[in-house]
Amino acid sequence: MLLASAVVVWEWLNEHGRWRPYSPAVSHHIEAVVRAGPRAGGSVVLGQVDSRLAPYIIDLQSMNQFRQDTGTLRPVRRNYYDPSSAPGKGVVWEWENDNGSWTPYDMEVGITIQHAYEKQHPWIDLTSIGFSYVIDFSTMGQINRQTQRQRRVRRRLDLIYPMVTGTLPKAQSWPASPGAAAAPPAPPCSCPQCVLVMSVKAAVANGSAGPLHPSAARKNVAPPGGAKVPPPPGPGARPLESTGTFRGPVKTVPSQAVRRQASSALAGATAGAPASPPGANGKTGRVALATLNRTNLQRLAIAQSRVLIASGVPTVPVKNLSGSSPVNPALAGITGILMSAAGLPVCLTRPPKLVLHPPPVSKSEIKSIPGVSNTSRKTTKKQAKKGKTPEEVLKKYLQKVRHPPDEDCTICMERLTAPSGYKGPQPTVKPDLVGKLSRCGHIYHIYCLVAMYNNGNKDGSLQCPTCKTIYGVKTGTQPPGKMEYHLIPHSLPGHPDCKTIRIIYSIPPGIQGPEHPNPGKSFSARGFPRHCYLPDSEKGRKVLKLLLVAWDRRLIFAIGTSSTTGESDTVIWNEVHHKTEFGSNLTGHGYPDANYLDNVLAELAAQGISEDSAAQEKD
Repeated sequence: MLLASAVVVWEWLNEHGRWRPYSPAVSHHIEAVVRAGPRAGGSVVLGQVDSRLAPYIIDLQSMNQFRQDTGTLRPVRRNYYDPSSAPGKGVVWEWENDNGSWTPYDMEVGITIQHAYEKQHPWIDLTSIGFSYVIDFSTMGQINRQTQRQRRVRRRLDLIYPMVTGTLPKAQSWPASPGAAAAPPAPPCSCPQCVLVMSVKAAVANGSAGPLHPSAARKNVAPPGGAKVPPPPGPGARPLESTGTFRGPVKTVPSQAVRRQASSALAGATAGAPASPPGANGKTGRVALATLNRTNLQRLAIAQSRVLIASGVPTVPVKNLSGSSPVNPALAGITGILMSAAGLPVCLTRPPKLVLHPPPVSKSEIKSIPGVSNTSRKTTKKQAKKGKTPEEVLKKYLQKVRHPPDEDCTICMERLTAPSGYKGPQPTVKPDLVGKLSRCGHIYHIYCLVAMYNNGNKDGSLQCPTCKTIYGVKTGTQPPGKMEYHLIPHSLPGHPDCKTIRIIYSIPPGIQGPEHPNPGKSFSARGFPRHCYLPDSEKGRKVLKLLLVAWDRRLIFAIGTSSTTGESDTVIWNEVHHKTEFGSNLTGHGYPDANYLDNVLAELAAQGISEDSAAQEKD
């Protein structure tokens, strides 16, 4: 532990493995819920502070951001930075998008830029932190070292991120600024975790598992004359990692001894924790945890874990030392903290790492896919077939109904026995004509169906608004680009017996056409080329062939508003999910996923793409 002051920045992990900061206002809101403790419920509704984030909720127990309308989960973290750095001064560095809006840099990048700016450097090269850009302060521009493309950057002032003072995990402490003076000693921390851990340390040091008064525990956190720093780990132990966990040497410990020592540690800790206040006679009540059964011990551990989580301290996963059966996460977390504090051998696990891409592959190792001709496809802007009016198109799919039933048209919500209630541009058909779709049998005003067709892609197809049955060949509005596909000699998690199909989508930014939301306006294309992965199995190849049909029909991507960044007029996925994570599944877009291939086949079928479609299309 480290006694210091820091600014807290809450961040979320995007699909490219980058930690993106929440705004200062949102971070303040999350901190307020964290500091409110268990009474706040353990979840944060982001829409309460930023209406653009209305679908998002943060679950503090699992440290995940949950999107309510799509079910997407993304990891979040609580990160610490130097109070003298950019977030501690309310400074935000941003770069300009293709559509003229501004995007903040990742926090580490913004801090690096601000440090160079304060040193009055004429420019800063970001190559050393993994970005091929140069920031020129004289022109306030960002220059791509490879393409020489330039973008505007700006420095603006915002709220200062929330400040904390007390004990901070070393792994979450900020990078020290060059030449910065050491932070002065801060007051002792009285959070539940520190009181709990230090009380156990004191009890073990005194050779007693008896009760320890809370005030005595606090004195042990930082005795007069300086802060008490825990001893360094023993030989073979590894330093803390960025997530606050470490791997220590695994020792073989008799299970009975572990149970006895852990029970003693738990007993002393619970008696010394603030959850057991002194009675009227000034003595702290003793709780004999060794006598509790497993159910009660779990209930106690879960309650304590929630207190720790509400205080901003995540639970610690711990390996079960006495067997291979799974350990309740809350019980494992609190037991790991207490056993570590007591000096008992605990094997803390390293959290899984995000693996977006496979190991490097040489050109000679890349192979074409058997049964699929070529290795790439290009698309251009395909305009709808001309020469047929909407009425002529719909005539192929409709049967006239002379005596309509006395029910609502689900497009205009007027009775089918009455004229259409549509008030837009007037189609050339009579408003009281009624038709039935030939395959699904649903009945509508023909007037309403013509209006719906005119408001769509006008590609000669029609989709029933009730059951989504597709008539004709549905096409989309995907902008021009390239789709590459080939085999690589690596296996996906969950598919050890086959190689991997890699798909690479490349779409450049451009100008929107008449079929897009804002014709004539530029659109951006973030994150390209996008790499996606399928197992080279029979079903995986089937999915690939159908994706090729979807690509040719311009159904893989569209232009709209990103659900990830909120940016408008940008290329987005179009209702056909892809796996963009090669060797892990931390974002939900990776493997193993036993149901993915079946799910994506269902999504393609909803777009009118099936095996029959693949047979009709040229490879």
